[in-house]
Amino acid sequence: MDRLLELLANGKFLEATLQTVFYAVFSMGVGGALGLIVGVALTVTRQGGIMQNRPVFWVLNFLVNFFRPIPFVILLGALTPLARLVVGTGIGERALLFVLTFAAMFGIARLVEQNLLTVPPGVIEAARAMGAGPVRTIFTVLIPEGLGPLVLGYTFAFIAVVDMTAMAGVVGGGGLGNLALQYGYRQFNPWVTWSAVLVIIVIVQLVQLLGNVIARKLLRR
Repeated sequence: MDRLLELLANGKFLEATLQTVFYAVFSMGVGGALGLIVGVALTVTRQGGIMQNRPVFWVLNFLVNFFRPIPFVILLGALTPLARLVVGTGIGERALLFVLTFAAMFGIARLVEQNLLTVPPGVIEAARAMGAGPVRTIFTVLIPEGLGPLVLGYTFAFIAVVDMTAMAGVVGGGGLGNLALQYGYRQFNPWVTWSAVLVIIVIVQLVQLLGNVIARKLLRR
């Protein structure tokens, strides 16, 4: 208990909380945008899509299937050379954010594809019949019609990214997961460990609640 109070007093607990939130928000912002692009491309280039293109679909589908199943802790090590090339370092917060964004992009791409495939084909066909081009159909019909399920998908992805941040310490990052391991688990202090767990649960519950509220409003339109 004393160790927990010390971490609260010196600001380390608050710092770790803010780091976790920042990691998740940043990677979801960048990875979410890239994942949306890849997911939409998967949807429209598949067989029967409005921009059917088998070679493009095959390449994108292969990349998503290749990277998405890799456990995050392994991905952290495997992408170290690429992180050095892109962000200039293989350790620290920049490397962590790069890998988090990378993992989020491919995970979200599949979620986007699955959710957009729930849009009724008749709605898309009606837009095409009225003369809407592929790009206009994507932005005025496909994405708006799938917005409710997309919000739920992004909510799920955000929670998954929060889980990934627990591995931040592997590359020298911070966050609640690293604090729980460093000051809780390794020092046999359950007060610190469970306090970090409770804060993560609160973050997840708030994000899930917000996502549910937004999705409910969109689905009632």
